Amino acid sequence: MKNLKRLISLLLVVTFCITGVCGCGNANNPNNTTQSIVKNNLSKDGYKLEQVVVLSRHNIRSPLSEKGSVLDTMTPHNWIPWSSKASEISLRGGILETEMGQYFRKWLEKEGLFPENYMPRDGEVRIYANSKQRTISTANYFKTGLLPVSNQPVEYHMEFDAMDPVFNPRLTNINDQFKEEALQQMTEIYNSRMAEISDNYKLLEEVIDVEESEDYKSGKFTEFKPGDDTFSLEEMNEPALKGSLKTACSLSDALVLQYYEANPQNVAFGKHLSMKQWKDIAEIKDAYQDVLFSAPKIATNIASPLLKEIKAELDNNTRSFSFLCGHDSNISSVMSALSIEDYNLPNAIEKTPIGCKLVFCKWVDSSGKEYISVDMVNQTIDQLKGMNLLDESNPPCIVELKFNGLEPNPNGLYTLEDVMKRFN
Repeated sequence: MKNLKRLISLLLVVTFCITGVCGCGNANNPNNTTQSIVKNNLSKDGYKLEQVVVLSRHNIRSPLSEKGSVLDTMTPHNWIPWSSKASEISLRGGILETEMGQYFRKWLEKEGLFPENYMPRDGEVRIYANSKQRTISTANYFKTGLLPVSNQPVEYHMEFDAMDPVFNPRLTNINDQFKEEALQQMTEIYNSRMAEISDNYKLLEEVIDVEESEDYKSGKFTEFKPGDDTFSLEEMNEPALKGSLKTACSLSDALVLQYYEANPQNVAFGKHLSMKQWKDIAEIKDAYQDVLFSAPKIATNIASPLLKEIKAELDNNTRSFSFLCGHDSNISSVMSALSIEDYNLPNAIEKTPIGCKLVFCKWVDSSGKEYISVDMVNQTIDQLKGMNLLDESNPPCIVELKFNGLEPNPNGLYTLEDVMKRFN
């Protein structure tokens, strides 16, 4: 009888975890039927860790727009006062990123890749950021947690606040045929997302009380309309979109950031939103990202410099750890270009959460054969809002990712040869 009770309890726990009731919560994509594997750590039993390459999104920042933008004219409400200027990392974001660096340090020490109080020699560690304040400062905060006694520099290549071509999701070497094929792929994604998003638009209008706004009263805005957007693909520019989705994305982005940053009563202008409603708000900005950056032809083009950079890091036999800090557009395009399967992120409202890390680990087995694992690592909603210290008993959310068309071994690892072919 005791064993039967134990078995029933175990089955209940497994069921709760699969349905998203336990710990890490529900999927970020309710239409995705693939069940992602959520792990307690990045380690692989029976394998030695040789190298880690991390592509990171910056941590919590203030909204990109300043006073006088649609953030002011589309709502009668005041947004929260931020601890940073527009587009820059907030104090909370800096603390959270330092915690993530500390978590990686303790894991790397446990795996034997870093000694305690590691002071890397030239070339062993690389910290490289886009030349924006939010990416440079994220890299610095992460480095402080990762290497607290080292003077390891943060590398950036352009004049401060300019976009580095490696991280700039702009189109290069395009022609009319490319545009035609890319627009077809973008339109397919757009039509699919718009079919799901009209209720999200209505929710956004209600949350910001748009009918009381300056733009609504002046007649400049009437409603968000699925399907009124136009695309632009121009060489040496980012893919662009103009219409309801772009405007709604700015507001969605600001609300999501406010949700992470502020006290519960301030985050939705007095409304009490459920987790599902927050996901619906965030889905607007996710849709914008997907439409612009995840179409295969677009992703392969705009991610090419960054794919080459990541591959060069994995090819570098001197390097033990690399940290490349960019934006959600970088992570979206790299994952799409590499054809990584859709995934579920528990206890998250964004598809590429603030501060998330795409982590490539190189492992070697007892015979000397090399393998690659790829995981998404992010702080959960509770960790972002509570700023809980990360450790083995309170790890970030770690989700094992899979490559479409590649066969992993029983431990979820891909041969180094297969992964490098995919990069090529």
